[in-house]
Amino acid sequence: MLQEKIKNIKSLQELQELYTATFGKNGTMTQKLKSMATLSNEERASINAENTELRQLFKDKQTDLENAALNAKLAGEYIDVTLDSEPENRGTLHPLTQSYKEVVDIFESLGYTLMTGPEIEDDWHNFTALNMPAYHPARDMQDTFFLPNGNVMRTQTSAVQIRAMEKLGAPIKMFSVGQCYRRELDATHSAMFGQIEGLHIDTVDKGINLSDLLATMRTFASKFFEKDDVELRIRPSYFPFTEPSIEIDMKFGDKWMELLCGGMVHPNVLKNCNIDPNKYQGFAFGFGWARLVMVKYGLNDIRAFTDSDVRWLKNSGF
Repeated sequence: MLQEKIKNIKSLQELQELYTATFGKNGTMTQKLKSMATLSNEERASINAENTELRQLFKDKQTDLENAALNAKLAGEYIDVTLDSEPENRGTLHPLTQSYKEVVDIFESLGYTLMTGPEIEDDWHNFTALNMPAYHPARDMQDTFFLPNGNVMRTQTSAVQIRAMEKLGAPIKMFSVGQCYRRELDATHSAMFGQIEGLHIDTVDKGINLSDLLATMRTFASKFFEKDDVELRIRPSYFPFTEPSIEIDMKFGDKWMELLCGGMVHPNVLKNCNIDPNKYQGFAFGFGWARLVMVKYGLNDIRAFTDSDVRWLKNSGF
């Protein structure tokens, strides 16, 4: 009997085949329905009742088979919520991003104000105002990215100091953290690199001098490298925008490593910013942002900072 066949079917495919044999174009029930015109009222009523019953049986059986398939799938995908979760693959801050926050926090705690400036600079702010004559090596094509309109990709964030003094005058106590660009690329140099610069100008009677610069750097180094016994040394140097100019080294273990360069702001730089060098004086300093991180964490290749290998970040100890 057809009703029994429907009840005993075990798969949706079998059910579909039986449904087609019953209600398809040439199905048994289809043929009965076509012959109803020649049948008596009682016979037509019987066929209609059978048709309704069979369709409901097919529908109910389909629902049962679909529910059984779903339950079997759910049983196979059972999750034991009492088990320990799998390790989460979480992202981390890039070491340069992390160090940026550290640097900003330290200098702001020392009373410096963070200022920014454009990365595309004109000749005045990037060179001339910083007391760099036309023949200075920093203007060489081998060092600087020149743009068609005569502007440059800034070679140092000192340009931000010029803009700050032009805008705010003196006294001023500011610092900047930003990207600079030079035509260099090796294990210790990058064509794009981060630089940190600071400037502190006040009246001559305040007596700001190199000892204040050294004290500032000692405090910064102590906080950034988390060392109480910071040992620094000074070497004379030359920069067109400071006079006298110095380089400061820091001792790590038994080795000395260059930390930063700086000096007393050159009177010509103050004049270029409409600040009277007879009334104001102060110091400026600058150092490589990535270099600090390399020294702090013992890295030996600056190019690792721009690699896309996530494994480096996961295993670098940050």
